Amino acid sequence: MKIYLFIISLFFCSISFAQTSVSGSVKDSKNEPIPGANITVSGEDAGTVSDIDGNFSLVTTKKPPFEIKVSSVGYGVKTISVTSNNQKIAVVLDEEQTLLDEIVVSASRAPERLRESPVTIERFTAADVKKTASPTFYDGLENLKEVQMNTSSMSFKSINTRGFATVANTRFMQLVDGMDNSSPLLNFVLGNLIGVSDLDVASVELLPGASSALYGANAFNGILFMKSKNPFIDQGVSVYAKYGQTNQKAAGANEYYDYGVRVAHKFNDYFAAKANFTFMKGTEWWATDYDDKTVEGRDRSHPNYNGMNVYGDEASTNIKSVGQTLANMGLLPASAVNLLPNENVSRTGYNEVDLTDNVVKNAKVDFSLHFKPFKNDFEIIWQSKFGFGNSVYQGANRYYLNGFQMQQHKLELEGKNFFVRGYFTTEDGGNSYDMLFTGLNVNRAWKADSTWFGQYAGAYVQSTLAGATPEQAHTIARNTADTGRLIPGTPEFQNAFNQVISNPDVLSGSKLVDNSKIYHSDANYNFRDLIKFAEIQVGGSYRRYDLNSFGRIYTDTPQFGGIKYDEYGLYTQVQKKLMDDRLKFTGSVRYDKSDNFDGNYSPRVSLVYSAGENRNHVFRGSFQTGFRNPTTQDQYIGFNVGNAILLGSAPDNLTRYEETLPVTSPLGQALVGGTTTTIDGNNAYFNSYTAQSVAAFSALATSDPIAASALLVRTDVDLVKPETVKAFELGYRGQYEGFNIDINGYYNIYNDFIGNLTVLAPLYGTAQDAPNPLLGPTDPGAQSVDAIATGNYRAFQLYTNTDIEIKSLGFGVGVSKKLPRDFEISANYNYAQFDFDQAKDPSFEAGFNTPKHRVKGSISNDKLFKNFGFNVSARWSDEYLWESSFADGMIDAATVVDAQISYGIPTLKSVLKVGATNLGGKEYRQLLGPGLIGQQYFVSLTINP
Repeated sequence: MKIYLFIISLFFCSISFAQTSVSGSVKDSKNEPIPGANITVSGEDAGTVSDIDGNFSLVTTKKPPFEIKVSSVGYGVKTISVTSNNQKIAVVLDEEQTLLDEIVVSASRAPERLRESPVTIERFTAADVKKTASPTFYDGLENLKEVQMNTSSMSFKSINTRGFATVANTRFMQLVDGMDNSSPLLNFVLGNLIGVSDLDVASVELLPGASSALYGANAFNGILFMKSKNPFIDQGVSVYAKYGQTNQKAAGANEYYDYGVRVAHKFNDYFAAKANFTFMKGTEWWATDYDDKTVEGRDRSHPNYNGMNVYGDEASTNIKSVGQTLANMGLLPASAVNLLPNENVSRTGYNEVDLTDNVVKNAKVDFSLHFKPFKNDFEIIWQSKFGFGNSVYQGANRYYLNGFQMQQHKLELEGKNFFVRGYFTTEDGGNSYDMLFTGLNVNRAWKADSTWFGQYAGAYVQSTLAGATPEQAHTIARNTADTGRLIPGTPEFQNAFNQVISNPDVLSGSKLVDNSKIYHSDANYNFRDLIKFAEIQVGGSYRRYDLNSFGRIYTDTPQFGGIKYDEYGLYTQVQKKLMDDRLKFTGSVRYDKSDNFDGNYSPRVSLVYSAGENRNHVFRGSFQTGFRNPTTQDQYIGFNVGNAILLGSAPDNLTRYEETLPVTSPLGQALVGGTTTTIDGNNAYFNSYTAQSVAAFSALATSDPIAASALLVRTDVDLVKPETVKAFELGYRGQYEGFNIDINGYYNIYNDFIGNLTVLAPLYGTAQDAPNPLLGPTDPGAQSVDAIATGNYRAFQLYTNTDIEIKSLGFGVGVSKKLPRDFEISANYNYAQFDFDQAKDPSFEAGFNTPKHRVKGSISNDKLFKNFGFNVSARWSDEYLWESSFADGMIDAATVVDAQISYGIPTLKSVLKVGATNLGGKEYRQLLGPGLIGQQYFVSLTINP
């Protein structure tokens, strides 16, 4: 409480100094106001921005005479002399067709003109935020060249570049004011859960492709930088309110609203502060795909149905084996066993829409305190960010993040040529739960699996004896076993549901428990003021992972203690301009080390050449290597997802995971000396069969068991290690006849690509290639065949590397132009493909998950006529294959059009916007599992003095 009182006191206290005031207006050559123009004092960080009418007011302790600089995206820079206090200035900025002189920071960790960036870079400015046709600026990033968006939830969108897309995109990094937004537990970004408010966005920069040379292990396939506004420059109270409606065939029409406020104030040249709050609430896109996950064309009438968005039907067993067990117990005549089919039957599951309230929410709170002890020497920043919300995350299962919380706290010292920062990220799973285990355990709370399957077998036999066909017998058996089943909406169902989602034990509950943390620090120093022959930078970072899922997801059970491990890295970069500054050379190298893996070097070399009289034709080429350390999941997960155990391969994790399982085969019981046996992770990696070979075995086992056994293949994989990429890129940026053109092409070579492999570990015997069951019960290979044939095995999904080299290539073209009467058009195209010889590693899924062709375009006009503007954006992508641990299948081609019209209200210093997404109305998806994306209509009012 004391610290908050201290913060409040800082907001209302200031020290008086002699001050100079400057005010005025910023307009274009047509006498139209330019809102959002930057006005800064030359040689200082002090500054402000113009309001919606183009007016500004600047206060500084600097005494006249001095100069101020006025700039805005799309316009030239003007320098104005200030000779007296309270001087009024009228500034006219000339339009500038080229965007090559925009300043970017991310590509080289130092300010540089866009033209000089050594790699491809995409930008999204505060002006783009204002005119986007999407409900939020983060949604609007989907229209950038190179960006592929994957929607798991209305509030959880994952950005991907250059292939290998997933919801859990661990190959892509997102930084907000220098802080990694990744979840400590999950190792990937949860969209904009703890990102930036629309009101506080200063700029967004995107680097597609490998960036490990400067940013380390996780910047493997792209990195997004979001920078918020500095209260020394952007001050005042800004608010927005959005209200609208989502429309989807499954969910119908539902309300949507989003509110935000930003308060920022510079008390003097030494202290400024700001605070942000946003809140969004709506209805989730309902997930109602009831196709079978495993067999195309199978529907609910099939005895072994496993629906995409149905949970609880994952409980499946061979009904003939159930009959044999009943016969052994004397509960079924031995002769009746032969009436049962030798096939699997699944329990009746629950639809996803019955297992969530389908409410999506997100609240973000952040505040920061900014100190300049010596005015223009350096700045000290304390920043705290909090994110809360409900959303749906999809990994191997679907998870409802209910009351999920993340927070970040940072202390940073930033100067002209250096920064030093430290921050930590922590999260709390709240009341989140796994929907698959919710369905399974609500069923089990009502009736145990053994009882349900026993009743099913008995009813099937009775109806068959009474003359029913197999189809009729299955229907009668299911209805019998389901008698008294808990029905959604009843008090009995709700009581069972509430008990299950509050229980973290997967045997009876589904709650996700998490209190994991990341501690991170990094520093950078630029020697440009000390060393003149070249620009040299050095830097480094340190990170500690502190995992705490209480044994629910990781193997961090109390008996083993928590999981902690460290990573660190060091880098240097040299830049040198040659040939009258037309040629720019950049060379950098970084060394990274993780506790569990050998160190990695990541070099990058690039050349940029500016051709033409005005240097408006810029060619670039680069080569760099990147690497990605296995994530905490790859190393330490030990997560039961129902049909398999997700098992990480850190050496100590193999013994951390342990499970006692029932043995039902008479041979197996004799071998293990009882009805149960205990296995650990070593069984999964070193004594298992590939799932693909077991499937081939099962298809032939009944008719020809000898030939079937010959199809079994022993798993032969190594423990997971870092994956690497060699990235080659060529590009061009330039201007021709008023068109701004950006072309890039890339070629990537991946080695030791990390992926998943499903295996089946027999509970007894020794896995061998093509074991011979004729050798008898004393042969370890024959014993393992018996285990596989009788269902005495455990399925695992392992994290490993493929030995096959994977290659990807692509190119992109972006064109933009400002037309007469203030119209602006832009278009971009991306091509992507990859090369992987599946026949050489048939069990490995690369998961490219990327359309080969994507086209995007927009037309806008901020000054269509007095106070009116509009923007229309369209995008198209062709169909592509989606591969994941949740489901595989094709994603259809989709065309999406978004539009907005805006009206400025100068007297209120506000903008009224009316917008709509997916105007065509055809629902589409971006991956398998989530609901189809419908339409969204909204009206917003933004007051931004």
